[in-house]
Amino acid sequence: MLASIIKRDGTEVAFDSVKILNAITKANKASGEDMSPTDLLFVTEKVCRKLEAQNLRHVEEIQDVVEETLIQYDYAKTAKAYILYRAEHTKRRNAESYLMEIYKTLTYAPAIEEDIKRENANIDGDTAMGTMLKYGSEGAKYFTDNYVLPKDASAAHINGDIHIHDKDFYMLTETCCQIDLIPLFRNGFSTGHGHLREPNSIESYSALACIAIQANQNEMHGGQSVPHFDYAMAGGVAKTFRKEYRHAFTAFVRIRTGMDAAQAEEFSQQILLPVMPAIRMADVDELGKRMEGLVAENERDLVRAAHAYAAEEALRITDRRTYQAMEAFVHNLNTMNSRAGAQVPFSSVNYGTDTSAEGRMVVRNLLLATQAGLGSGETSIFPVQIFKVKEGVNYNEGDPNYDLYRLDARWQLEDIDYYSAIDGDGDGAAFGEWAEKFPEDMPYDYLEIAITVDGDGARRIVAHSFGSRSRQLLCVWANDSKSRLGKCQL
Repeated sequence: MLASIIKRDGTEVAFDSVKILNAITKANKASGEDMSPTDLLFVTEKVCRKLEAQNLRHVEEIQDVVEETLIQYDYAKTAKAYILYRAEHTKRRNAESYLMEIYKTLTYAPAIEEDIKRENANIDGDTAMGTMLKYGSEGAKYFTDNYVLPKDASAAHINGDIHIHDKDFYMLTETCCQIDLIPLFRNGFSTGHGHLREPNSIESYSALACIAIQANQNEMHGGQSVPHFDYAMAGGVAKTFRKEYRHAFTAFVRIRTGMDAAQAEEFSQQILLPVMPAIRMADVDELGKRMEGLVAENERDLVRAAHAYAAEEALRITDRRTYQAMEAFVHNLNTMNSRAGAQVPFSSVNYGTDTSAEGRMVVRNLLLATQAGLGSGETSIFPVQIFKVKEGVNYNEGDPNYDLYRLDARWQLEDIDYYSAIDGDGDGAAFGEWAEKFPEDMPYDYLEIAITVDGDGARRIVAHSFGSRSRQLLCVWANDSKSRLGKCQL
């Protein structure tokens, strides 16, 4: 009888015939072939005698003898099951070795040299947390391939016949989520580490929107989307406007009358308390009329003047604070980390259909903040922004939000830095949609491109040049098009 065997890693351990018996028993049960306990012991004994006679001690040699013996004594089905079991374990050992090689690559190779460390553009694969996330990701994929998925599905993914999206999160969570911020803002919410109260300013609304997106990104895979961002943030603008109106109204009364701070505050509270709680920016004129009716005749001039000042000042300051809040929103979503610091949240926001003054202010300032970009002129990546288009709301000229969807006034050209773009050094090109609305603001040298679609969906492109440089561009375009069409015809 053999005293010891040599394992695959070269280590020597004591020989145990029971392990051979157990392996043959498992293969027999898997095959459905009829082998009695006596038969199992008989085959095991024959295997042990062959090993001793031939002095075979390596694990692979022992497994070869098991297969030969089963076939020799006409247990073909059991032999097949054993062979398949052996092949499966060989495959898993190879996969484990492959996984360890991946871990070595993740540990020692820079991201610039390895695609596996750059497959998610939102993760810095060279950071400690980025590397740790990739460890977990590759380990999870290995587990899913070898212990969760049906073998044919796993093989199909590995061979490229199908693609299983986010396979590393297959057993852990759902993917992608829409976050309705309105109920979160109304009642506050918990991040799992503490409860956040209802916000009371546009800045707080912006900050909590980022926190909600970040917290949710930590809990699940995929993108985080806000379906009606303008409606959600409009409440923060309204609260900010009311606060600024009250402060400006009180300040005007104090300066005009010489009241001290406490007296001015008390006077303002008596007038504003009955009418202010639910006031919106569109109601501000009605607010002034209602307040005049609440005071004595000799106080109406004061209230009228205070209201006019407060309305103008509150609108100005609220617009500035809204821009700062939207700027912070964009900056935060491009810099704050989720998933243990490994990536920024993959975020998107939808807007464009809130026609209230507050919602319009949010969208306009978000667009301006996005256009301004990040530090050093860097273009922001997140949030991905979806402007929802709807007839009667923003699609046609005359719709209330048409100016947010399309440029509708010359002053808007300044907002988007149009003149700097067209007055550049001539090394680049600026593209302007709906430029026909502002023909007098076109540069001397430009290329006009009109695209039309007929009833069958066929597109027709007509280009006109205005100036020498645009004429040269048009000629290059035309010649290139002819060349490509000629190649297609060949």
